[in-house]
Amino acid sequence: MEIKRLQILNVWVDSVNMARSIEFIKKTLKYGKRPHSIFAVNPEKNFSVPKNPVLYQSFKNADLLIPDGIGVVIAARVLHAVTLSRVPGVELMNNICKVASDEGYSIFIYGSKEEVNLKASEELIRRYPALKIAGRSDGYIKEENMGALITKINDSKADVLFLALGSPKQEEWLAKYKDRLNNIKVCQGIGGTLDTIAGNVKRAPKFWQNLNLEWFYRLIREPKRIKRQKVLPLFLLLVIYNKMRKAGLNHRLF
Repeated sequence: MEIKRLQILNVWVDSVNMARSIEFIKKTLKYGKRPHSIFAVNPEKNFSVPKNPVLYQSFKNADLLIPDGIGVVIAARVLHAVTLSRVPGVELMNNICKVASDEGYSIFIYGSKEEVNLKASEELIRRYPALKIAGRSDGYIKEENMGALITKINDSKADVLFLALGSPKQEEWLAKYKDRLNNIKVCQGIGGTLDTIAGNVKRAPKFWQNLNLEWFYRLIREPKRIKRQKVLPLFLLLVIYNKMRKAGLNHRLF
């Protein structure tokens, strides 16, 4: 399965939708021999990724980069004339759990607070009764205890690892420990997704999601997110500038 990777300013995104992402997951679970990393791409990453060498290499070498933010979807259309649809990380995690439940794979969940991790795990079992959660751990493991966590993950024989550590911590963790993971085939960085699954954070109603305004709904609900989302206008301006610059160069050449 060949996936086209698109350059979006200082980051990349893969030309996938949810169906192609799930196809990739199924193939990787069946034939994978190592941890395959899945990270979400949004406009914020354009500014944070280049500043962190480990994060930059993690994204550059990722096996699947999903278009999580609407800004990235717009950028792909403007810069590459490629029509993408959002692949929200929370929905992809749910779909991976469904695949695991249907096809007999097991998962390990690492990250977030213990009560959130437990509640989200219980909710996933409610949604997918046949799902095997081979193990889990909260995200507050000290460095000196990390070896024991790796042993726990390996002993669980889990096929899928969900990292709920937030960015860049989850990408840095995988870069550091991926070669010590013996059985994991798919590893998705899920950030704060466990809070959503546990019900602590509400997603936008379908009406807002269908209009690609989930980001605006969350901004209304959580005004403090303005610090993160203020990069969106700048991101879009940079996309337009790069498009115009490229168009001007092509005009001069031809």
